[in-house]
Amino acid sequence: MKNTIKQLFHSSKFVIGFVIFVAILLTIIIYPLVSPGNPLEMVGVGTFAKPGTYVSLYDAVQTEKDTFKFADADEKRLANAISDTDREAMLALFDAASLDYSSIDVDDSNQLIEFWDANYENAMSTAKLKKSQKRDLRLLDSRIQSLKAGETFKVIEELDGENVEIATITKTDYVNTSKVINVRNLPLGTDNFGRDTLRELVAAAGVSLRIGLIAGIIATFVGLLLGLLAGYLGGIVDNIITFFTNVLSVIPSIVLLILINYSISQELRGPTLCALIIGATSWTWTTRSVRSQVISLRNRDHVNLSKLSGHSLMRIILTDILPYIASYVVMAFILQVSSGILAEAQLSMLGLGPKTTTTPTLGLMMNWATLYSAHTTGRWWAYFPVILTITFISFSLNYMNTGMDQVFNPALRD
Repeated sequence: MKNTIKQLFHSSKFVIGFVIFVAILLTIIIYPLVSPGNPLEMVGVGTFAKPGTYVSLYDAVQTEKDTFKFADADEKRLANAISDTDREAMLALFDAASLDYSSIDVDDSNQLIEFWDANYENAMSTAKLKKSQKRDLRLLDSRIQSLKAGETFKVIEELDGENVEIATITKTDYVNTSKVINVRNLPLGTDNFGRDTLRELVAAAGVSLRIGLIAGIIATFVGLLLGLLAGYLGGIVDNIITFFTNVLSVIPSIVLLILINYSISQELRGPTLCALIIGATSWTWTTRSVRSQVISLRNRDHVNLSKLSGHSLMRIILTDILPYIASYVVMAFILQVSSGILAEAQLSMLGLGPKTTTTPTLGLMMNWATLYSAHTTGRWWAYFPVILTITFISFSLNYMNTGMDQVFNPALRD
């Protein structure tokens, strides 16, 4: 055993896969301890908040302030005030007034605002625009001028029916975020329901991995048991098992999964039940592979010697056959786990996975992102980290399997 483990950790492919898988597993275990809470808690009222750090304005106003005069503060403030819609409206005015703005970079908000200030009055008097367009442009100019001229904001609170000024905020007031009571870091923003995407992703990865492990255990156990019986006993037992194996092999497993899951109410489809269904429909190739391995072993000398010694069927299988295919069984189990995770993702993408109200899975997160068009509206944080997580889990498991194959398969050894 020790020698086998040493050989495995001398395989670069196994080590790479093992390290990635352990890193994912440790993240699943440790992150909930660092950031506890319900992964499906709706922390945001709006949908698809961008990744970043969020500070409570209510608390920031009442936090001790420091004064700074940063040279580029006004430029940044003005640049951020111009939206894409505003930019299009400004350029439309210049075009209507036949102004040549080729000398400026229209993507540079500061240059655009300078050009606007210099030509606004002339453009408004010469351009032929609708009243509604002129009204919108005047509001835009008013907003730009107020940002340039304004120095303070007044915070008003209503007390006993009267508006009372409780604070004044100037352009040079800054607060240290460590002093603000409520600051929330959302490295991956929120999803379409306003839920912390990172916390949800870690929880979903744990659930999907659990589904894969349960499905892998069931599929490997059933496949191993039937393969051992068919390969060693032969005869009518082999014919019956092979018949059912071939029938199920002809039908694509995803079709069986869709039919079975569709017939079960969503309220009953929990992660465990989904894992049981996946495992119960994916044992066929393990059975066929184990059967072929056992057929090559059952007439070897040490097995015949056990038969002549009067050993029981169970003892012969456990002591004379199973140890010789143990490495192959472990490799099959790893592949079954990977297949189980991918199968759950496929089912959930079709809306046939675990119920959506209690437990997140990687497939469900992809389903939610697709339903709310995250992939077409640039909300990459809602789906891209999920794709990476599925990829890394599958890659690590398959790379571990490849490394094991190099160690245990004499034909592949260097």
